[in-house]
Amino acid sequence: MRVREYMVSPAVTVSPETSARQAALRMRQEAVGCLLVVVEGELRGIVTDRDLAVRCLAGECSPQTPVSELMTSSVVTLETADDIATAYYAFRKSGVRRLPVLDGRGRVVGVLSVDDLFLDVFQRLSDLLGPVAWSVLHEPPEPPRPSAALRPSARRR
Repeated sequence: MRVREYMVSPAVTVSPETSARQAALRMRQEAVGCLLVVVEGELRGIVTDRDLAVRCLAGECSPQTPVSELMTSSVVTLETADDIATAYYAFRKSGVRRLPVLDGRGRVVGVLSVDDLFLDVFQRLSDLLGPVAWSVLHEPPEPPRPSAALRPSARRR
């Protein structure tokens, strides 16, 4: 499986001059937790809802502060053709929750989040557990018998 099959596309982008307030409003409008900061399709950075809260609000910045002053500019990225195992590794190594996805020419085309990979994990689990669940439905397990420690007579002293 490839990253392109799991990513959300198109990515929500803003220019570096976008104010913190405009970025927050855009996040709310698009129901996203990050914005990719882009100039002519080229990734310059990423700004997250956490960046707005910690770097701007807690840092006592003005709502007019441009996102270029709040964003993370050294961004770990993925490519659409990367194997999903590469994405798991990138998330584990970087410790971030969202990664921009680039096409073969280095242009921003989407975002992959840890939440998107949860869908993969759940699908794989259901694939594994499906046959087990089916066999249990045909032969329901016997109800568990209470242990001696849980029987009322064993609790008395």
